[in-house]
Amino acid sequence: MTGVYLLAGVWALAILAVFIQAIRLSYRIEARSPDLTNRSGFPRKAMMFHTVTNMAVARDAETQSMRRRMNWLLLIVLAGFVVMWAGLYLSRSTG
Repeated sequence: MTGVYLLAGVWALAILAVFIQAIRLSYRIEARSPDLTNRSGFPRKAMMFHTVTNMAVARDAETQSMRRRMNWLLLIVLAGFVVMWAGLYLSRSTG
């Protein structure tokens, strides 16, 4: 049973790494979008809601391609956690 939890931990770390890639991509999208650029000089959280929904994001082809890639990464994260939850649920119900 310990192997299942070890696998779940490794799976969660892999999904977390994908989520961090999505966050980094969101910052790159914000830097390319004039309306989302951080001009305050203070650090701020990624504006992922804006980049996912395409609000105030630059409309050039490269930025839109980056946005689509970020959306795919976020879908992978969502699917990864659903698979992990299902795997843990099934391992508890059978054991």
